[in-house]
Amino acid sequence: MLEGKAVVGETDMLQTMQQDALHLAAKALDFFDVTDSTDIARFIKKEFDRAHGPGWQCIVGTDFGSFVTHCSGCFIHFCIGNLAILLFKGSTGQEAEEDDDQFPVLKSIA
Repeated sequence: MLEGKAVVGETDMLQTMQQDALHLAAKALDFFDVTDSTDIARFIKKEFDRAHGPGWQCIVGTDFGSFVTHCSGCFIHFCIGNLAILLFKGSTGQEAEEDDDQFPVLKSIA
């Protein structure tokens, strides 16, 4: 299995949920070719929705940037070889927007 080859970059998930994400990614790579990023993402997302409730988002690829708002305890970014996987449960971001002064210029434009 590829779980031992996964390198977790960032996460705030509990260990059991992290292991679930790594296991599902390995399972997806057993089913799909590494070049089938959309199929891999769909598989992981649907399985996480089933196991942990709806609202999960999954991005899979070799080169992407992201800036997302997620529910606390529901974020993981990891790599298996050169394939990166970002899995998170979306959030409205209202709490973060109220406290976020990181981009004051953007607030003045809006």
